[in-house]
Amino acid sequence: MEHYSAAARLTEAASAAARHQGSGDLLRVVLVVMILGCVLTGWFLLRGYKRNDD
Repeated sequence: MEHYSAAARLTEAASAAARHQGSGDLLRVVLVVMILGCVLTGWFLLRGYKRNDD
C-alpha cells in the first residue's frame, strides 16, 4: 500500500477535474474560494478592533 501526501492527492484531483471539465471551471472555484477566504480572514482580524466603551 502506497502512501500519498495530501498535496499529491489534491494535485491529482485538480488535474482530473481539469481534464474532465476544462480549466475554466477549476479556475472559477479557486478564485471563489480565495475571495471567500480573504473576506473571512479580514472579518476575523477586524472584529478584534471592536471597542466596547460602555
